[in-house]
Amino acid sequence: MVIIMASISSVSTILDEKIEASEQEAIETMKKMIAIPSISPLSGGEGESKRADFLESLLKSFGLDVKRYDYNDGSAIRSNLVVKYGSLSTTIWLIAHIDTVAPGDLSLWSHDPFDAYIKDGFIYGRGTSDNGQDVIASIYALKALKESGLPLKYNFGLALVADEEVGSIYGIQKLIQEGIFGSNDMFIVPDAGSSSGDEIEIAEKGLLWLKLSTFGKQVHASTPDKGINAYRYAVRFLDRLESFLYEKFNSKDMLFDPPYSTFEITKHEPNVGSTNIIPGTDISYMDCRVLPSYSLDDVMKSIKQIAEEESAAKPGLRIEVEVFNREDPAQPTSKDSEIVKMLSQRVSEKFGINPRIIGIGGGTCALFFRRQGFPVAVWNSAEDTAHQPNEYCKISSMIADAKVFASLFV
Repeated sequence: MVIIMASISSVSTILDEKIEASEQEAIETMKKMIAIPSISPLSGGEGESKRADFLESLLKSFGLDVKRYDYNDGSAIRSNLVVKYGSLSTTIWLIAHIDTVAPGDLSLWSHDPFDAYIKDGFIYGRGTSDNGQDVIASIYALKALKESGLPLKYNFGLALVADEEVGSIYGIQKLIQEGIFGSNDMFIVPDAGSSSGDEIEIAEKGLLWLKLSTFGKQVHASTPDKGINAYRYAVRFLDRLESFLYEKFNSKDMLFDPPYSTFEITKHEPNVGSTNIIPGTDISYMDCRVLPSYSLDDVMKSIKQIAEEESAAKPGLRIEVEVFNREDPAQPTSKDSEIVKMLSQRVSEKFGINPRIIGIGGGTCALFFRRQGFPVAVWNSAEDTAHQPNEYCKISSMIADAKVFASLFV
């Protein structure tokens, strides 16, 4: 037994040393990758194909066989890369996304968001945390395994996917339809966690993104009786709707943080351009994150009922509800599944902590695997800077994640 433990320790040391030796190379790869914007056309970008070109060339330079899956969304090519290293019956897949959100207000950035730079052990730039840290960690974990020549317990599968930020229609959903994943396979999605690495996610809330439009009649502000103030009725509707949803769908599940469903008014479109105009149209948006114990159909039924009742409050008033993104929740991954247990053990070994099993409100690619009944765990040790100005990742966390990933396969 002592000999076996020594052998395991030796294997881990070999992989850790190889990953550490590649740290500067990994940093430079990150900087080059961030310099290639990879934004959905829905967010004003050109898609992922140019970033996929760069990563495909990199992976091939490591002697890996890369399969590319390109899908045309009508305005851009959405590119996905798939690598499988090994010839065993079971594959553990790492699923990281190569698309990013737009940088937003550039005045809030202290530096060009696509010119990544290093400061105090952090890499700054759009997409460094989400999901660049673990795109790079996954790649260099695979590189270390291949260079080591160590025998594998599982095949190493790597899918670098498109379109995660706006629904995964041209990303992981397409790859699942391609049938590239086996019935014995297991999955890790390194796209959520905590900076300390102490959280493994096994469940996600359902998601509804709603466009809520109120239509009245625009008139001069000095003659309000001649019109219908869409803004006023929208405020009344939104206030009633938010309160009603929180009261009706109020159960708690302590697996999640927060442990309840959330219904939040978010974006508001400009209505009129002058102070002396009563708006005839007002448009707001709502983000709903619903516990799996509730049906999204039931939530929508309640929302439409409130909209109809408020519309009837004033002749000529109309309120419309449009769903532009819906993700129904899937059954959680079992906390006793092999992938969750293995990942917990490796995180404990590498980080010296006992990770907690949690659920989250955000959506990841894991949802689509859970819908197919695949065992999937979500984990990383990234900083919570996704979608923010001056987004960053910690270099030591990127290297630590790579060590955890590599250790799963030997």
